[in-house]
Amino acid sequence: MPLRAIRAEVLHARLANQFSRSESRERSLSYLKGLLGTAERKNGWQLAEWIGDSTPDGVQYLLERARWDANAARDVLRDYVVEQLGTRDAVLVVDETGFVKKGEHSAGVQRQYSGTAGSIENSQIGVFLCYAGHGGSAFIDRELYLPQSWTGDPQRCKVAGIPDTTKFATKPARQTDA
Repeated sequence: MPLRAIRAEVLHARLANQFSRSESRERSLSYLKGLLGTAERKNGWQLAEWIGDSTPDGVQYLLERARWDANAARDVLRDYVVEQLGTRDAVLVVDETGFVKKGEHSAGVQRQYSGTAGSIENSQIGVFLCYAGHGGSAFIDRELYLPQSWTGDPQRCKVAGIPDTTKFATKPARQTDA
């Protein structure tokens, strides 16, 4: 079994209890193997194809509708990463990444500067925290930047599944949340 698959199995053993349904547990292992696998792009279609599915429906179900605690899973992942890569001189790196979008319904999307595109584009901005040491690096946290045009529109937030308790925060403030 390839080392990546072994690592996926070990990490999944810690994450499995986050999923109450066996289908979601099984799908989460396939998804994790896909993330750690050799697929060039890690979007729903490419991961589904890499997993062996004909459509991204199963991946999308896992991420959008299956019941699991993403923050608890993040904590398990963070602990695993620190165990595997932890050194005294490791650092935390904060960076934002833009995701260019065509529509206007994805949470947080608006015309804004995207470093990925190098210009003002219709995009989402994600703020990511990466743990980096001599043994490698891994993302350990994330936050979605929500512009005031979103946080000031409760109906738009509701349609996008954003909790009504979400308040506007600047990108630097989001970085401290990540």
